[in-house]
Amino acid sequence: MPHLRDLIKTPTAAELALIAAYGAFPKDAARERAFLAFAESGLPHRRMEAFKWTDFKAGLKHLNPGSAAHADPFEGLDGTVLRIGTSGIIGLDALPASIRVIEKTDGHAFTGAEDVPLGAMTAALTQKTILFDVTETVEMPLRLVYAGDGEALFSRLIFMVREGASLSVIESHLGGAGLNAALTEYTLKAGARVRRTLIQPPVPEAATAIVSQIALDEGAVFTQTALAFGGKVTRIETRAVHQATGAELDLNAAYLAGKGQHIDFTSHVRHGAPEGKTVQRTKGAVLDGGTGVFQGKFHVPRHIGQRTDADMQHNALLLEDGAVVNAKPELEIYADDVECAHGNTCGALDAEALFYMRQRGIPEPAARALLTEAFIADALETADEAARDILLETARLWLAEV
Repeated sequence: MPHLRDLIKTPTAAELALIAAYGAFPKDAARERAFLAFAESGLPHRRMEAFKWTDFKAGLKHLNPGSAAHADPFEGLDGTVLRIGTSGIIGLDALPASIRVIEKTDGHAFTGAEDVPLGAMTAALTQKTILFDVTETVEMPLRLVYAGDGEALFSRLIFMVREGASLSVIESHLGGAGLNAALTEYTLKAGARVRRTLIQPPVPEAATAIVSQIALDEGAVFTQTALAFGGKVTRIETRAVHQATGAELDLNAAYLAGKGQHIDFTSHVRHGAPEGKTVQRTKGAVLDGGTGVFQGKFHVPRHIGQRTDADMQHNALLLEDGAVVNAKPELEIYADDVECAHGNTCGALDAEALFYMRQRGIPEPAARALLTEAFIADALETADEAARDILLETARLWLAEV
């Protein structure tokens, strides 16, 4: 193995800090493999096809302390709360008996590390990996509250959801560190169900990487709903595999990006088994100086992906001149018995609808906010029922202020 400082070619100050953080761990094969996979590129940059619109290397030149973490919009909701911070995780002792916990301080293998550099970075630099074995249906939501303090927060959670079990997870990614990196892996056994709802408030001076990997067995159902506002550079990356017959995946998201805010939703779904269903709806609205990115890909292999039913839609509003949206929806299909579709639109608010509302005495800013809220609302319908109204209210408050 080369000397630590030589792992990344011409490293930035931030990359040198990440190398130093890795060097502080005891030698461990799994951790080493993950960090070497990350070091192949270092912080992802625009010369990499998958990151051509989301340049972490340029956006995170130094690891500096972040501003104070946001208040939790979901504070007060029922459920078990796990607070995930720079110094560790609090609340594990309050979990119900149907969730067994294993804590690992050594490295833990990360599948596909070479394809997910931000996930590999997080896997290598997390102090403690937490494994959750969900053996039965959990009646109340599990709330994950991420709030860092200082230069960097790294967290890795692994969920094994056993046959027939179900779980609702509600996540708040509140910033607080200069780099906020969360890696979450879900394996759903036959007939298991997971509903995941997450919010990411604006963090103007911070970088955020929320990476997820999902594996679906026969008849499993995974539903994910996200509302994000971005930051200096923000990426929410989801990679999923249908690995047995009849699994269902729902990936929905809304983004609102103001001046100086960058938010990237990237996903990759592999239909590696017959009769899988995926529905993906992403909607966004961007102001002058804001940037939204959508990259989605459905991959359907020959023979094993037959009778796939998949639909991907991305729709964005450019609310002002100077707003930027980059979109790249893709279908890579080799099977011949499938129903797959994708769509992508970018445009302005409906001028006729805006005129109609103003004619009825609604001021233009309020009319624009109402139309934008209505536009993104259907992308949030699949959220946990207890959290759905909070997502909409958070979006409403942001729109009222811009």
